[in-house]
Amino acid sequence: MQGKILPYIIFLGVAILFTVLINGLFLKFSRTLGVRNPDTAQSRWNANIRPSLGGISFFIVFLISFAAYAIIDREDVVRNIELLGFLLAATIGFLIGLADDAYDTKPFMKFLGQLTVASTLIATGTYIHIFEIDTLNYLITVIWVVGLMNSVNMLDNMDSITTSVSIFILIPPIVFHLIYNGIESSLFIIYIGIIASLIGFLYHNWNPAKMFMGDTGSQFLGAVLAGIGIQFFWNHPDIPADSMHIKQFLLAITAFSIPIADTTTVVINRLLRKQSPFVGGKDHTTHCLGYLGFSDRSVAWIFIGISAINAVATILIVSISKWTTFHTLAFLFLPVATFLSLFYISRKVRHHCVQQESQKIN
Repeated sequence: MQGKILPYIIFLGVAILFTVLINGLFLKFSRTLGVRNPDTAQSRWNANIRPSLGGISFFIVFLISFAAYAIIDREDVVRNIELLGFLLAATIGFLIGLADDAYDTKPFMKFLGQLTVASTLIATGTYIHIFEIDTLNYLITVIWVVGLMNSVNMLDNMDSITTSVSIFILIPPIVFHLIYNGIESSLFIIYIGIIASLIGFLYHNWNPAKMFMGDTGSQFLGAVLAGIGIQFFWNHPDIPADSMHIKQFLLAITAFSIPIADTTTVVINRLLRKQSPFVGGKDHTTHCLGYLGFSDRSVAWIFIGISAINAVATILIVSISKWTTFHTLAFLFLPVATFLSLFYISRKVRHHCVQQESQKIN
């Protein structure tokens, strides 16, 4: 086992170093890609203009990881339709974000692109298996993919938040590949590559950030995490039949509790203020913690702490073989408590959000 894992450890280290260096080169040679019009109202907490280049490095390392596996097992890559579909869906997500960073595309065009990502995953066999009727499975898969791509995009509003949260979402799949000796599977090296690109990017994205991931990064990450969410959390192969549905649900909402809680909180609050949920603003849960007096770094550490707890809980959910009602209630408490806590904070500081909207109008 040690001999087999060593190449992956080396690959992880090299990929992290490569990401740090390539983002450093991007910073040296470009200061404008992905930078929106400064006069346009921004939803980011950090008002400083920074290049949005991180998503490009994500995609490059992703392709390198895919190529590395193709070298190891070229025949499996050609035969594995789900893996090819995952690659295509991630590529479409990257292109959606790249177009938005470069041309500020209309929301409807972005939505069509997200539907294409969902359709690609479904057409190649990656979809949520929870109902006996496939049409319902396809529908919930579309909702999951589109919803998560938008949630990840909305969460990218403060330095290092989305990067850190995504790292901890990826930890449970990697841990279980190690536990069950699945390091030679096609997804393991790809997971390693993605998490390495995130760790390397975090070096430049930690507050005060030198660069942002932009829509290129958030749409790519949203597509990738949506696919991984289906493959590992919704359709985990080692869930017993008697507890399958409840574990599927708990795995998904626990692992992704922060983006789900943030998006749900923002949508509810904007609807209560009779505003469109689809327009950016400084009313996210990260911003609300800032209004309470927490520094940007403190907010990042709070979200890292919550994400770490979620990652441990996710691993425990899969590990427990004899599932009971107590386990359901205990693990359901965590995502519910996360949402209620963040929602309560958002209501406590809601006057700040109203002031921000008034300033945008004036």
